[in-house]
Amino acid sequence: MDWGTELWDQFEVLERHTQWGLDLLDRYVKFVKERTEVEQAYAKQLRSLVKKYLPKRPTKDDPESKFSQQQSFVQLLQEVNDFAGQRELVAENLSVRVCLELAKYSQEMKQERKMHFQEGRRAQQQLENGFKQLESSKRKFERDCREAEKATQTAERLDQDINATKADVEKAKQQAHLRSHMAEESKNEYAAQLQRFNRDQAHFYFSQMPQIFDKLQDMDERRTTRLGTGYGLLSGAELQVVPIIAKCLEGMKVAADAVDAKNDSQVLIELHKSGFARPSDVEFEDFSQPMNRAPSDSSLGTPSDGRPEVRGTGRSRAKRWPFSKKNKPRPPSLSPLGGPPSSVLPNGPPSPRSGLDPLAILSEISKSVKPRLASFRSLRGGRGAVVTEDFSHLPPEQQRKRLQQQLEERNRELQKEVDQSAGNGILDLVEALKKMKDVYEKTPQMGDPASLEPQITETLRNIERLKLEVQKYEAWLAEAESRVLSNRGDSLNRHTRPPDPPASAPPDSSSNSNSGSQENKESSEEPPSEDGQDTPIYTEFDEDFEEPTSPIGQCVAIYHFEGSSEGTISMAEGEDLSLMEEDKGDGWTRVRRKQGGEGYVPTSYLRVMLN
Repeated sequence: MDWGTELWDQFEVLERHTQWGLDLLDRYVKFVKERTEVEQAYAKQLRSLVKKYLPKRPTKDDPESKFSQQQSFVQLLQEVNDFAGQRELVAENLSVRVCLELAKYSQEMKQERKMHFQEGRRAQQQLENGFKQLESSKRKFERDCREAEKATQTAERLDQDINATKADVEKAKQQAHLRSHMAEESKNEYAAQLQRFNRDQAHFYFSQMPQIFDKLQDMDERRTTRLGTGYGLLSGAELQVVPIIAKCLEGMKVAADAVDAKNDSQVLIELHKSGFARPSDVEFEDFSQPMNRAPSDSSLGTPSDGRPEVRGTGRSRAKRWPFSKKNKPRPPSLSPLGGPPSSVLPNGPPSPRSGLDPLAILSEISKSVKPRLASFRSLRGGRGAVVTEDFSHLPPEQQRKRLQQQLEERNRELQKEVDQSAGNGILDLVEALKKMKDVYEKTPQMGDPASLEPQITETLRNIERLKLEVQKYEAWLAEAESRVLSNRGDSLNRHTRPPDPPASAPPDSSSNSNSGSQENKESSEEPPSEDGQDTPIYTEFDEDFEEPTSPIGQCVAIYHFEGSSEGTISMAEGEDLSLMEEDKGDGWTRVRRKQGGEGYVPTSYLRVMLN
């Protein structure tokens, strides 16, 4: 079924319908254009939102970027940014493939429709003109027929009138004959005009207008098909980005699953671990000692707490404090918690101070020092610390990490300098430059040999500078690592609560010739002397003994011990040692390390296996 056959008489209806179809096409183009603007505004707002919440600092300078939750949030923002990019792609596709193309197609359709309807109107105008001519010839034929009939009647009346002359009768007959001839011509003209009009009308209704209507039908169907394709482009633009949007959503899900609470806790530890040892306990200040003091308390043979010295039946020797140091005098220092000075170190018994009267010194310190509790701020350092090149203003652990980073950077720079300068190392570079210099000297036209001197000098200077910096940072790093290990050992000892070292001093092993047992009880704490001397209070000695020359067994260190005083030796947890002398009852055992060195360690810190 087509319009030319079924709608041959609906010219105005077809005109309104085709106009409505083009208006619908224009409305859809306008809709897509506004939809494109919405998509572009949406993408722009999404990008602005992502930019607002993205970290402002570079990743390497932002410690928060090491946390998985921050990394996941940044990844989520990046996925949202990619999602915004896909919305922009949708807007671009709709703008190009729908708005521009359909708008252009709409203009073409309007021109084609206008042409078809102009052709139809011309055909209608021609048919109407033919009908007017037919009507005109018809009216002429009708008028001529009346005139001829009237002339005939007039001639017949004159012919019967006896009073009429022959001339009048002949004239009337001639007039009647003329009118009849004119009527006959008008009849023939009318007939011809009618035949022509009928032919034109048949052509108009059966051929010309059906063709125009069929063209309009084809145009409208093509417009409808193209509009349906435009409808499909709207969904096609969305479907085109669905896989990438799905990847964005999957990336958001992966970012959500990547949040690791345990890892973030460990990162926080790595970032802010200071490496300091925990503060020791606040010590008890016995202000009642002067009241209980007896005249004999001032003697060096009696402990300051008034308890009698217990002696064993075995051999004894001079008391030595395991943490005393033979160094230059230093002023009294406060304990980590801000209280009076502590004579008990974390991994050893109390060290002796000086031979002066301990109560008098305690009284002086109590007057000059006000005990206070240390805050967390005092433990981690003040805010206004001066930044130093070796990062000594940082806590030990952070100092070690920063030095490690600097060392790695310097090594990379050194390697880069060497790689850029010569593929096979420094010597090859210098040799190559020297050879080039010799070539330039022999053939000056190839180049100026003096131009290579600055390059050789600069290369060697840069490499030497980087080597010195690497050595400098390696030395600083070794020092920082030793400090961290020392603090870590102290903290570990207090954390795992190893047995307290014996209160008595280890035997004197400075000469490795004498040794004895020691069973005296621990003397009371005494403040450091003002002159800084490390003279022990107890100076009783026993008989000498011969040192064994071969180990009598093996032992393993259960805990870490920092042998920082005279006569002691440090050991690491799990270290294998040679047993040189058993515990004589004073809580100390003499051992020998595999790498050399002998000294005393607390017996409770060992697992002993005798031969």
